[in-house]
Amino acid sequence: MTSRRVARSAEPIKEAGDAEETKVDEESGPQETETPPSGSTPERARRLPTTTREFYDWLPEMPHLKVEIINGRVIVSPRSNPRQSWMIGQLVRVFGPVADDHDWRVWPEVDVCIAWTREPVIPDFSMGPKDAPRWGDRELLSNGLVLGAEVVSSNSIREDREDKPLMYARGGLPLLLVVDPEANPKTVTIYSNPTEDGYQTTTTVEMGDKLPIPEPVNFTLDTSVFLED
Repeated sequence: MTSRRVARSAEPIKEAGDAEETKVDEESGPQETETPPSGSTPERARRLPTTTREFYDWLPEMPHLKVEIINGRVIVSPRSNPRQSWMIGQLVRVFGPVADDHDWRVWPEVDVCIAWTREPVIPDFSMGPKDAPRWGDRELLSNGLVLGAEVVSSNSIREDREDKPLMYARGGLPLLLVVDPEANPKTVTIYSNPTEDGYQTTTTVEMGDKLPIPEPVNFTLDTSVFLED
């Protein structure tokens, strides 16, 4: 924040109603507020964001909310509900041994930066090498991962079914798995062969059937693990 020096002098005290002269430095522009917004920092108060990504970075951390940029829109949603959390746990349980075999790691609900666009998203599950490239300290780069997964909820139907597959494809994510308990019948879909126009290969099975996961994972997923009965 720009500091202001107050000169202590013997000038007479202004009476109420007298106009007060405000001097503005022509080079630096108007003076900023002295008190930053609650939860902010002096740096945030000094310079307001001018892009969606800057606005995202400007926000304070909100651990109980999911904040993402999807198609240029800042989307704030609650963290996973109990059914989603259980299905995310099933993804960790099923793909954990696969990751161990390849010396990879699994991350539930980790921050991911879409390569090229820098849009931040939080897939429900990610898998990739231990040294997967990062954007800053918090975010993994999408094109350095092996697989990402989304579990559809009632408030994320459009984003998980339509918006995110195209985003992930353009960001170079090799494989995207979408578990959809909101569909009728319930389905599981694997997307592969990403291009600028989207994933070129899509395979969907009814939940309960087996789903082949292509290279580099090369694994057959028994989707009955997502059935709650």
